[in-house]
Parts: sequence; C-alpha cells; structure tokens
Amino acid sequence: MGHHPVNTPRTTAARFVATHSVLTMDARHPYVAKSLVDAQDMHRTVMNGFRGWVEDGDPTARAQMGVLSTWSVDLKAAALVLVVQSRVPGDWSRIPRAALTGKPHVITVDRTVRAGDVLGFRTVVNPTRSKPTGKPAPEKTRGQRIPHSTPDHVKDWFVRRLQAEDEPATGEGGVARIGATADPATLGVRMLPTVSSPAPHKGLRIARAEIRGSLTVTDPETLVTALSNGLGHARAYSCGLILTR
Repeated sequence: MGHHPVNTPRTTAARFVATHSVLTMDARHPYVAKSLVDAQDMHRTVMNGFRGWVEDGDPTARAQMGVLSTWSVDLKAAALVLVVQSRVPGDWSRIPRAALTGKPHVITVDRTVRAGDVLGFRTVVNPTRSKPTGKPAPEKTRGQRIPHSTPDHVKDWFVRRLQAEDEPATGEGGVARIGATADPATLGVRMLPTVSSPAPHKGLRIARAEIRGSLTVTDPETLVTALSNGLGHARAYSCGLILTR
C-alpha cells in the first residue's frame, strides 16, 4: 500500500527576540544633518554601532547581525528619531555626544506571537516592481527595479505579501509573505521623500512609503521571519523594518 502525504500542521506560536535601540538626535548637528541628506551616511551611522561582531568588509555583515532600521524626522523640533533592530547589542559610544539629545534607549524585545493575535504595525518600505527585460540590463544594479509612486500601487504591493490562513509562505512569483493578513481598506499609506547619496553612490535613489495598520497573525513562524529579516528591498537603507505593538 502506498503512503499518503501528510501535511505538517502549522505552528500556532513562535517567539521573536531582538534588541531595539532608540536614538533621539539633534537634526541640526552636522553629524546628523549629513545622515539626513546622504543615505549611505545614514547606513554608516547605523552600522557603526556593530563593529567587531563580524569581519570588517564582510558583504553580509548587516544580514548576519539582523540589523534593520527606520527613522523619522520632526523638522519643526529639529529632532531625528532612529530605531535600530539587531540580533546583537549595539554600541552607540562612537556617536558624538552633542549629536544626541538623550541617552540611547536600548531594550530587549522577547515576545511570543500566536495565530489569531492582532498587532498594530508600522513599516517604511521600498516598494518596487520589476521592469520588463526588453533591453539589456543597465549598469546600475537597481536599474531594473521601478519604484511604485502612488499610495494605491504601494498598497497593492503590500497586499501581495499578506498571507491568508491556509496560504503558503511563498506567493506567486516567489513573493515572500509575512505570516499575517489585514483588511486592505484599513491600511494607511503615506509616500515619503526619496533618499539618495552623492558620489561615489550617484545611482543610489531609494523610494520610500510608510504603511500603518493592523495585522492578524496566520502563520507565526513566517511572521517572526519577516520581523527578524525585514520586508522588501533597501533593507540596508532604513527600509523593511516592521515595528509592531
């Protein structure tokens, strides 16, 4: 007699552990102002908190340490708030003291997510679509990625990554889903300014959008993977971190 395939039951709970560093900075300080106008400099500011954990120059250093970040700026108050998530603790002693308006707030996040949990979330993403390959790929590494430029297109981009209860973790076209679903009508989308970098990174332009709403957990393990590894492209440039509450 043949054996019938057995479907492995989906895990009903999964644990998420990470370190969150919250840095409040003076946007008028030259160290901070440079990071605001140069995406590569912001990346450097974030990664400077994690020296010594991996070999210098390792191209996968950020991914190995699980470093993700997001930031927001209040120009009226001249304040920049930078949130950095990582698998290892950060050391922010290299940031000039005058650039900080207070001591960095570092917390350990240790939470169990369960199927059916409802989580409020916020994320800043780099929503892109692939350009049809009718011509040879241009020299720029991101040349074939076209950013979505309207809230409706960004919402569609995000909805493709939602995961209904009985759907697999990988969607059509190899899209990595996030282990949760949401009511598209309740999602808030705000287009954010594009960030870029001057020479020697002239081709670097990161389109950004903020998405807010509520998620209902359907696949805890897949959600923990998304929380740990981030969502979409440009994760080295403060995109893809999903903050939940």
